[in-house]
Amino acid sequence: MNLKDLTLHQFRNYEHQSLTFGPGVNILIGENAQGKTNVIEAIHCLALGKSHRTNKDADLIQWNAAEAFIQATVAYDHYSDRTLRIDFTGSGKRARVSGVPQTKMTDYIGHFQIVLFAPEDLQLVKGGPAIRRRFLDMELGQTQPTYLYHLTRYTRALQQRNSLLRSADHLDPVFLDAFDEQLVEHGTEILLRRLAFVDQMRTYARQIHSTISDHREELDLTYSTTVRTGERSALDAVREDRAQAAEVFRDALARRRQNDLHLRYTSVGPHRDDLVFALNGQPVQSFASQGQQRTIALSVRLAEIDFIRGEVGEYPVLLLDDVLSELDDSRQRNLVLSMSAKVQTVLTTTSLFHLEHELGGTARLFHVQSGIIQVGG
Repeated sequence: MNLKDLTLHQFRNYEHQSLTFGPGVNILIGENAQGKTNVIEAIHCLALGKSHRTNKDADLIQWNAAEAFIQATVAYDHYSDRTLRIDFTGSGKRARVSGVPQTKMTDYIGHFQIVLFAPEDLQLVKGGPAIRRRFLDMELGQTQPTYLYHLTRYTRALQQRNSLLRSADHLDPVFLDAFDEQLVEHGTEILLRRLAFVDQMRTYARQIHSTISDHREELDLTYSTTVRTGERSALDAVREDRAQAAEVFRDALARRRQNDLHLRYTSVGPHRDDLVFALNGQPVQSFASQGQQRTIALSVRLAEIDFIRGEVGEYPVLLLDDVLSELDDSRQRNLVLSMSAKVQTVLTTTSLFHLEHELGGTARLFHVQSGIIQVGG
């Protein structure tokens, strides 16, 4: 798929700006704090319905403006073009696909896929489990919209169960049983899909990482779950039978109930799970250097490209936000740039040093200054 054009209206520091992208590499060049990343953020919003930089939609509206909108035309290999639009107001946001209002954002997500690699991606490896769970949810959400349905229902049941646990002095066990069943129903589906995702990503990421490390390092990805009975995890059961996995989850909740009453929160479930990285059999948080951790993050992001292609039948759009300057290893730079021959790429940079030569002069160039973008030059 390709992003054909993009319009920003009162979005961040843009009053009104329209861009037309090329099918290959598109470079946004300018000094820091001029608005380059705001364009990347807008594309991210169009794909996933929200920013990767803030949880407050109001932050996306230009200062002193009442509303904003972003709009784009997306071309597909196997479908007709679609127009995607999101309007932001003080009371929320509204999404449309080819002019048709979407009742829920979960109905909107899945029409356009992106892979974003940014400097903060190092936190995917060195940060806490919540960051990696968000990564799993976002990637599965944009390729499997029904995953978002199960995640939403699970989160709602979890919040209600935790609220009930906090009022343990007046707890009705019948209500607790009902919430447990909701957690089991939707949580088992989340576990199943996350496991399949990690299994596929392991294959792609290991191949990419082996290439970057000149075959000196072996990367492994493992999904670690809190849902277990003794030594048996729900993921062991999933590989054999979904009903068995649900039974393991149900039993784990029952076993932990007294502990949860004491803690006043739910201590087992996919909301407590993690994605674990290992390098040559050693946990990366303890043994990997920062350079190795950055290579792992890059390998995982690039692996998403092939995963998404396999899931939806289309290559995603690759977004590179000020990362090439950090890839001082020539193999990493070359691998990233080689991806631009396979997928449409939008990248930001403060300098064209080496890029024009490496890209063979085929890139479309946009100069960004103070919220104004000029083409070419």
